[in-house]
Amino acid sequence: MAPDLAADVGPKGQQVMIPTPMQPARRYGLGAVDWHSGQTVVLTRPHKRRREVAELLGTLLTKHPTETIYVAWDNASTHEDDEVEAVLRGAAGRLVLLYLPTYSPWLNPIEMLWRQFRREVTHCELFASIDALVEAARAFFERYNRKPGGVCSIIGAHPT
Repeated sequence: MAPDLAADVGPKGQQVMIPTPMQPARRYGLGAVDWHSGQTVVLTRPHKRRREVAELLGTLLTKHPTETIYVAWDNASTHEDDEVEAVLRGAAGRLVLLYLPTYSPWLNPIEMLWRQFRREVTHCELFASIDALVEAARAFFERYNRKPGGVCSIIGAHPT
């Protein structure tokens, strides 16, 4: 997560300057959204590796201990590994991966939520610290989890 630079409006003839850190500390969001309820599960970590992807899948299994979980899954290299396979085997059929075509983020509901997150939280913003950014991210997802119909609207689902 870092400031997103995008088109902005300013006084005529003056370029809008957005401050950015030289070598920013980074945090990565790994998340999932329940298509039916709009509830989200988001982990913020210093890295986005196979280990963190396996952690996200494990978190989903813990949050939904008796349900079958369907995950829309792109072809990222972090999605294939022994750690991820171990979680899948341990789920004993309760975790079903739905592989999406290469380069098709519009088919993955979480991508629409990430876009909204960037609009509301990181668009042309410089946070005083990485902790302030992580807190803003946490607040965004907490706010939407209190009103899951808002998430369903963003991702094009209808709450049940």
